[in-house]
Order: sequence, then structure tokens, then C-alpha cells
Amino acid sequence: MQQEKQFLLDLKKHFRLNIYEVKIWTSLLSRGIASAGELADISGVPRSRCYDVLESLEKKGFIIMKIGKPIKYLAVKPEIILDRVKKNITEDADELEKQMDNIKETSEFKELELLHKTGVKHVDVSSISKSIVGRTNINRFIKDVIPKAKSSIVIVATQQHLDRIAKLLKNFMPNFGKKGMKVRLYSPYNKDVMKKLQNIEHIEYNPNSSFLTIDGKEMIFMISNVSVAPDYEVSIWINSPFFVSAVDVLFAESLK
Repeated sequence: MQQEKQFLLDLKKHFRLNIYEVKIWTSLLSRGIASAGELADISGVPRSRCYDVLESLEKKGFIIMKIGKPIKYLAVKPEIILDRVKKNITEDADELEKQMDNIKETSEFKELELLHKTGVKHVDVSSISKSIVGRTNINRFIKDVIPKAKSSIVIVATQQHLDRIAKLLKNFMPNFGKKGMKVRLYSPYNKDVMKKLQNIEHIEYNPNSSFLTIDGKEMIFMISNVSVAPDYEVSIWINSPFFVSAVDVLFAESLK
């Protein structure tokens, strides 16, 4: 029963018919020739609907009406039907293609193009990320980014980077309090460094890498370890609110 139902649904899809049309057509194929009443009994289609379904199938070329008393119907060979359906699909596709071409000339389409040109800001990848090479350049870049922070800074530092980052933050610490900023440092405990911290909340943590996030929008990721020569150190800067906020959330979740 389930296979028969699926068979009818497949025919409905392939031949672009409704379910009543499929039932009447397959019933007629099984009989070769039959009256409307006979087809209603065989197919299970309500007799009140049978005549309009037969009329629809005749117009589509699936059946032929044989005049007589009673009127009977003949099924057209499936091979012929398949060729007709293929032809109809091709004609429909050609017509749709013409309509799409005509749309290009409409005022509505021109408005869409204007909206795209004036309303969409194209993003240059180089403007949202870049690599910084050399310890001096990295330190200078961090010093340039920190003053831009408006609400929060998250700093994650390994033991090897901790003292260096503390020195970079030194001149900015007084302003953190004045601006009411939320600044957190996640790092191993270091007594000497802790004495130098001002307006920074320290959370003891032992990370495997070091990075900073600014206002949940910008991120500087220090990818080189301390064994690398200073001139060959590399950091990555990313300016992407979606990505950086996601990193902040994932990092916060990892602490739980």
C-alpha cells in the first residue's frame, strides 16, 4: 500500500499532475478503455470530480474521448505522454528565460541594481585583517589599538608574554579607571606583575596562547612563541565584531 502511494506521488511529480489526475490516468492505463463511472469506481476519485478530471487530462493530451453511449475514454501511450511533457517543460523554460531577460529592462530591476551599488558596502579583506611581523611593530600596534577601546579589553597572556604585556599596558592603566572601562587579565599569577596592575581585574589562568580583544570587535593574536627571534615574531590582527564576540563567548565558556 505504501509503495503504491509513493508510486502515485512520483508520477504526480514527474508528469506535473494533481493526485486525482494521476489516479484516473493510471486506472485508465490498466483498463485501456473505460467510462467515467467505471474509472470513478476503480480509482476511488469521487464521481462528482471524475468528469472535470477527465476533461483536464484530455486537454493535457493524456487521454482521448470516444464518443458513444456511454462516453468512454482511451489512454494515450506513456511514451507519447513523456515526449509531450518534455516538450512542455522545454517550452515553459524558454518562456521563463524570456521573462527573466525582459525583467532586466524594467524600472524595478534598475532600482535593485542602484540599491546594490549605493546601499551595499563591499568589504575588502585587507581592511579587516592583517599580519604584523616583528616584535617592535607588534608592540607599537598594540599601543595604537588600546587607546581606541571604549568599554572593554580582554587580555589573555601566557607566562612568557605576561611581563611584556604588563609593560605595554603601563601608561594606559590610569585611563582605564577614568573611562570606566572593564579590563580583565587572564594569566598565571606573578607577584611582581600583580603589584604593577591598576584598574585591571586579574583572573588566575594558565593559557596556551596570548591574545587581546578590544570592545568585542578587534583582536590581536600572538602566534609566535618566545623562542622565535624578535624580528620574526608574528601576530594577527582581526577587525570583525561577529568573530571576536564569538571568541569572547567561547573563551568565557571554557572557564566554566
